[in-house]
Amino acid sequence: MSLWANFALGFTYLSPVVGIYTLFAVSLALGGPPMIWALLVAGIGQMLVALVFGEIVSQYPLAGGVYPWARRLWGRKWAWMTGWVYVMALFSTIAGVAYGAAPYTAAIVGFEPTTEATVLCALAVLALATVINLMGTRVLAQAAIIGFAAEILGALVVGGYLLIFERHHDFSVLFDTFGAEGTGSYMSAFLAASLIGVFQYYGFEACGDVAEEVPNPGLRIPKSMRRTIYIGGAAATFVCLALTLSVVDFQAVIEGKAGDPVTGVLTSAFGPIGAWAVIGVVLISFLSCAMSLQAAASRLVYAYARDKMVFGSTLLAKFSHERHVPPYALLLSAIIPGIIVVGSMVSTDALLKIISFSSVGIYIAFQMVILAALRARLKGWKPSGEYQLGRYGMLVNVGALAYGVAAIVNICWPRTPDAAWYDNWIVLLSAGAVIAIGFIYMGLSRPHNRSDAPHGDAIPGNGFQRSTVNAA
Repeated sequence: MSLWANFALGFTYLSPVVGIYTLFAVSLALGGPPMIWALLVAGIGQMLVALVFGEIVSQYPLAGGVYPWARRLWGRKWAWMTGWVYVMALFSTIAGVAYGAAPYTAAIVGFEPTTEATVLCALAVLALATVINLMGTRVLAQAAIIGFAAEILGALVVGGYLLIFERHHDFSVLFDTFGAEGTGSYMSAFLAASLIGVFQYYGFEACGDVAEEVPNPGLRIPKSMRRTIYIGGAAATFVCLALTLSVVDFQAVIEGKAGDPVTGVLTSAFGPIGAWAVIGVVLISFLSCAMSLQAAASRLVYAYARDKMVFGSTLLAKFSHERHVPPYALLLSAIIPGIIVVGSMVSTDALLKIISFSSVGIYIAFQMVILAALRARLKGWKPSGEYQLGRYGMLVNVGALAYGVAAIVNICWPRTPDAAWYDNWIVLLSAGAVIAIGFIYMGLSRPHNRSDAPHGDAIPGNGFQRSTVNAA
C-alpha cells in the first residue's frame, strides 16, 4: 500500500459520510444544532490517541494493530484481552455500518425498508464487501481510493451545494438549543447527542492494522493516522454543518414530527432524481467503510491466529501470498457481523444499540493500549521508532487516557429510566459480557501461552527491545 492508499483505508473506515448520515437525525433531536460541537471535542481527544498510537506503530509496525502493540508494551494476557475486545467491537461495527447502509440501499432499489428488507440489504452489503476484500490488497487499495473519492464528493460537493443554495439559517443557530434540553440541563442533552462525535473518530488505527503491507511504515503510518483525523474530521464537520443549516424546522425534528431530516434535506435540495444520485454516492461510502473495517478485523484475527491465540488458528492463519490477504480471517469478518445483523431482528432500535456497543468496545480497546503505553513509560520505555513525541509524550499519553475514560463513561451512562433496567444498561452489560467471556476463555484455554512471539519487551529489562518486523 502506498501512503495515500493507506490514508484512504483509514479515511474510509472513519468515513465522514457514514458517521454523520447514520447519526445526524438522532443527535439533532437529542441536542439541537449545538450537537455539532461534539465533533470538535471528540476530534481533539482522538487526535491525542492517534499521536500515541503513531509512536507505538512506528516502533512496532506489525499486522493486527492494538493486539501486537499491547503485547509488546505490557504482556501476553493484557494483549489477548485487548485484541478480544477490539475484534468483537470491530465485528459489531461492521454489522452497524452494513445495517446503516440498508435504508439507502432500499432507497436506491426502490422498496420499503422493513425490518426483514433491512436485514437482507445489510447482508448484501456484507457479501459485496467480502468479495472485494478477497480479491486482494491491491484491489482493496484501489477500492479504498474510490471510496475516498466518493466520501469527498459526498462531503464537499453535496455539502457545498447545500450551504450555497439550501441554507435556511445563519451560524448563530449553532449556539441555540431550540429547547432540546427540555426541563433538564443542556449539558445532559449535549452528552447524549455527542455519540455522533464518539462514533465518528475511530478508523485511524486501521492504517496500522495493515502495517506489514506498507513500505516505510515507521513514518508513513503515523502520518496517515494524523491525516485521517484532521482531514476526516474537517470533512465530517463540514457535512454536519451543511445538513444542520439546511434543516427548515429544528423544533419539528426535536419533537419527532419531521421524519428523517437527511432524506428531507436531500429531496428538497436535489429533487427525487438528484437525491437518488446523492444517495448512491452515500451508499458507496457505506460500502467502502465496511470494506475497510473488514480489512482491519481480518488482519487482527490473522495476527491472533498466527500467534496461535484463538480457536481455529491453523485455518485462520492461512495467508494468500498471491493476493496478500488472510482469506479465512476475512470470511470470519463477514460471518459474525452477519449473525449480529440477523440477530438484530429481535431488538427494537437495533442500529443505535449496535453503534453504542461498537463505540464503547473500540474505546475500551484503545484505552487498554493507551494505559499500557503510559505504564511502559513510567517503567522506562522510550519510544525508538522514526516518529516520536519527545518530551511531550507523557503529557499527550495522560491526556489521551483522560479523554478516553470520560468518553467510555458517557457512552455507557443510562439515559432511558422508563425502560427495563437491562435495556437502560444495555451498553455496559454488553461490554461486560464480552469481557467476561474473554476472561473465561482465557482462563480455560490459556491461549496467551501458546505463542513465543516477543511480549513486554518495550520495558527495559523485560527483554531485548526490537523495532522492526523482521526482528519481531
